Formats: sequence, structure tokens, C-alpha cells
Amino acid sequence: MAGWAKWLWGGMGWAMFGPIGGIMGYALGSMSENNSGFHSNYQGFSGGASTKGGDFGSALLILFAAVMKADNELKKSELEFVKTFFIQQFGRKYAQDRIRLFQEILKQDFPLKDVCLQIKANMDHPARLQMVHILFGLSKADGHVHPLEVKVIHTIANYLGISAGDFESIQAMFYKNTTAAYKILEINPDATDSEVKKAFRKMASKFHPDKVHHLGDEFQKMAEEKFKSVNDAYQQIKKERNLN
Repeated sequence: MAGWAKWLWGGMGWAMFGPIGGIMGYALGSMSENNSGFHSNYQGFSGGASTKGGDFGSALLILFAAVMKADNELKKSELEFVKTFFIQQFGRKYAQDRIRLFQEILKQDFPLKDVCLQIKANMDHPARLQMVHILFGLSKADGHVHPLEVKVIHTIANYLGISAGDFESIQAMFYKNTTAAYKILEINPDATDSEVKKAFRKMASKFHPDKVHHLGDEFQKMAEEKFKSVNDAYQQIKKERNLN
């Protein structure tokens, strides 16, 4: 079956689990051809309210690949970010298997829009917000967010149904300037004090770590960082305005 394994895996994955399953299946098929005795324990994208961290991680592998290829340069710092991310979230053994899989995914050209639409159909809004936040973390792994990577993340966010305000809020967490605090709260610098307080309550609710508890404890810890950015932005504005 040499030469056909990757196409068979890909076709089965696409039919059973949509584009994400197809991409993962093709990568697994390539690995099985290149590694004698290789056995896969891949489980498909479960979808719906039952989405778990593993589903999130599988989808994120593909989006990581899209962002890393945006500037036509695969950086060691970005690969280390991916490796560290999976070790922290899922453990070293899982990370080793997924990095091998990720290296195969990087070789593929895949329909980004179809992938994102599958994610949108199977993941809730808080999980998709978390995904965009992580992608910005990848982009900044080398200390500099490349404009082409931002463009791809913006495209992904649009496909995922993330509003412009939410996208700019998350982006501002990685680009610090005089207006970043206001962008994080999704308001203008000329907002009234009451509007600032109202915006904080809204954003604190939107980005609360409990919103992603179904993805697991480790993802909640990451969500806490995002939540902290919202609180820090509010505290900065309060200090500037002498608000109580």
C-alpha cells in the first residue's frame, strides 16, 4: 500500500471528520509510510458542546502551521513555542507525537477557510477567542510579530466569527502603546468614566477563565493571562483618570 497510505488516511479523515480529519489523516498516513511499525491512536474531532482540549489541540496544530508559513520562514523560536505549548498543556509524550505530526502538516497546503469554518461549527466562542490569543503568542515567539502573520491571524479570526473589536482587543494585549488599554476594553480614549466601568465588566465576563473550563485546567491557566490583561488595562485607565 506504499504510496497510497497517506491518500487513504486523508480521504477517510476528510469523509469522517471534515477537513481537519483529512489533514490529520494525510499527515498520519505520511508518518506510517516513513516509520515501519507506526500505529496511530488518532481520534477524530468530536465537535459540539463536547469539545475537549485534545480537539482544541488538533485544530490548533493546523492553525499554527498556517501562521508559521505566513512569512515563508519557519523559525526555530516558533517551533519551540509549539513544542513547549503542547508539553505544558498535554504532557511530554503527547507533545512528542504531535510535533512529529505537526512537521508533516507543515508540508501540506490546506483550505484554511474550510478548517476555520469546521472549528467555528464545533467550538464555542470563548474557545475561539482563546485560539486567537494563542496564535498571537506564537507570532510573538521571536519577539517580533510579523505583519504577514498578523494578516493571517486576522483572516483566521474573521473565518472563526471573531468580531473586529474582539480581534483588536486581543491584538492590543501583544502591542503595548498609549491606546492599548482602551483597545483591550474595546472602547475609545474619549469614553466616559461610566463607559469605562461598563466596558470592564463586559470584557471581564467575556474573558473569564471559567468560560473555557471544558478545555481543561491548563487552558484555564492561559485564559487567566488574558483575563489579567483586561484587569491590568482597567487598572491603568483608572490610575490615569483617578477613578475609584
